[in-house]
Amino acid sequence: MKKILFVIAKTDFRDEEYFIPKSILEKEFEVKTASNGKAGEIALGFLGGEANIDLNIKDVNVDDYDAVIFVGGAGALKNLDNEDSYKLIKEVVGKNKLLCAICIAPTILAKAGVLKGKKATVWHSEIDKSPIKVLEENGAIFVDEDVVEDENLITANGPKAAEKFGNKILEKLKS
Repeated sequence: MKKILFVIAKTDFRDEEYFIPKSILEKEFEVKTASNGKAGEIALGFLGGEANIDLNIKDVNVDDYDAVIFVGGAGALKNLDNEDSYKLIKEVVGKNKLLCAICIAPTILAKAGVLKGKKATVWHSEIDKSPIKVLEENGAIFVDEDVVEDENLITANGPKAAEKFGNKILEKLKS
C-alpha cells in the first residue's frame, strides 16, 4: 500500500487544505502527518480543526513515502519555511517522489530551490501578489490556475482548490 505524508504547521495550518485532500487520499492509501511539533501532540488548524502529529519533520524518512504534501495557511510560513523543510523537500525531489503543496506552501518549495523551470501556482490576492514574486524570483513559471501539475510536482492555490488538489494527487498516484 502506498504511503502519503502530509506536512502541516503545529498551529494555524489551513484546515480545508489538510482535511479535504486527506479524506480523499486515506480511502486508498496509508496517510501520516508530520509537523514542527512532536509525535503525539495535536496540531491546531486556523479554523479550529485538530490533527494528530505522527512525527516531527526532522524524523521523516523519505524512503517510507510515495508522496509528500505541504499544507498552507498562515502557520506554514511561521513554522515550515525553514531548513528542516528545505532538506525534506530536496530529498523528496532527489528520490523522484511526488511532491505537492497548496496555498502559500509552494513558496516554501520555491525557497528550497526545487521549482526552477517548473510550472506552479500559489495563493495570491488582488492586493497581495508577493507569493507569485517569490515563485518567479526562485525560477518557477507561475500559472494562474487552481491546480498545476508539472512532472512529479503538484501545486494548488488555496482552500477552494483543496478537493481538486486531492483528486489530482489521487489520480497521479494511481497512474
